[in-house]
Amino acid sequence: MTRPVFSSRAAVLLTMIGVSVGLGNVWRFPYMMGQYGGSAFLVIYLLLTLAFAIPALTAEWALGRATRSGPIGAFSHAFGRVPGRVIGTILLITILVADSYYVVIIANIVYAAGFTVLRGFDGSGMADYQAGLQNGVLQYALALALMASSLYVIHRGLRRGIEVVSRWFVPFFLIVIVWLVISAFRLDGALDHMTEFLKPDFSAIGAEEIFAALGQSFFSVGLGGTFMLVYGSYLGDKEHLLPDAAVTAFGDTAAAVLAALFIVPTVLVFGLDMSTGPGLVLETLPQLFANLAGGRWLGGLFLLALAMVAFLSNIAALEVLVRGAEDFGGKATGRDRVIVIVALVQAPLIALSAFRPEVIAILDMIFGSGMQVMGSLMTLLALTWGLGKRETLKQVFPQGEGAFPGFYFHWVRWVVPGALLVILLLYLRSVFTGQ
Repeated sequence: MTRPVFSSRAAVLLTMIGVSVGLGNVWRFPYMMGQYGGSAFLVIYLLLTLAFAIPALTAEWALGRATRSGPIGAFSHAFGRVPGRVIGTILLITILVADSYYVVIIANIVYAAGFTVLRGFDGSGMADYQAGLQNGVLQYALALALMASSLYVIHRGLRRGIEVVSRWFVPFFLIVIVWLVISAFRLDGALDHMTEFLKPDFSAIGAEEIFAALGQSFFSVGLGGTFMLVYGSYLGDKEHLLPDAAVTAFGDTAAAVLAALFIVPTVLVFGLDMSTGPGLVLETLPQLFANLAGGRWLGGLFLLALAMVAFLSNIAALEVLVRGAEDFGGKATGRDRVIVIVALVQAPLIALSAFRPEVIAILDMIFGSGMQVMGSLMTLLALTWGLGKRETLKQVFPQGEGAFPGFYFHWVRWVVPGALLVILLLYLRSVFTGQ
């Protein structure tokens, strides 16, 4: 079976930006920027993205394109059959579990979007909204519908499925978020809050804040040895990885900054809690839209746009699982049957998070950020130590070696893995000590 490739550079960039722009851009980045020195945090974040996230993203694409495989095939090629299968299987299990609760969160957002437009939050609206949010049957049905829709996109293939939805969903999200930023500027007092929010405070930047920015830069662009590795295997041989990685990373950052410029001043104008995590999207923002003029339609559009870009990450997760099953020998079974098998395995796991949403935080602690860092670390080792310098430079710098290519290789072989290791250790410390 011939490996599909993206149809154009525009298709590559829209798809990659679509995968990287996710829920963290809305519920984590604005909070971090507000807490960690405003635009000072943004400056640090941009520098760390340039120095670490972009080289790491390039490396994940390079490993995917060099091996034309999913995680199991790529790591087997780099480390040998048995170690590669072990590492690849661990990452596939991670994605399987992580997507089982991620799709429930998307279902919550779809429900919130529909409720905002159709019912609103006046009177008893908030109580009715919370009741629906806690309705396991409703949320499970929505999550299954989202899973089925994602698998249908995958069934249609790279060009007729994934590229098509990315081509529509990413511009729609950007148009909506720009419109909301303009609306936020019109609120009384919003400009003062926005000025205060953007005021750089480098005294607030310490080691903890730097590593928080570094971790966010890795998480935000979708690193982890899964999504970007698989999508990297669909890149054409003439695709230039470093420029595309830069556009992807800074496109993702632009979306995060726009979200912050809308959310932070607006939340502060109405005196609401600037929390982080799902609570910001599912609790704080509905209260915000209840107070905002035209909030039902603005809120519905924003939540719908957010669900759409999150849906692109869900497609990527399921694509990883389908490719992983094919690496295990599923090619002989047939792609459509593999898709059905993935659905049958995933459906019961989704039920756990839909009916017991309190387990999401526990599952995310185990299978979320920490495993993502580990996957990205293993990808860098697989490329630079497993495939080696010659293959790395062939993928990233096809024009040949030189001073900068040599520097890049040593940077992604030693420095970037070292930074990831520190992030992983800090993450483990926070898990076990609560600090």
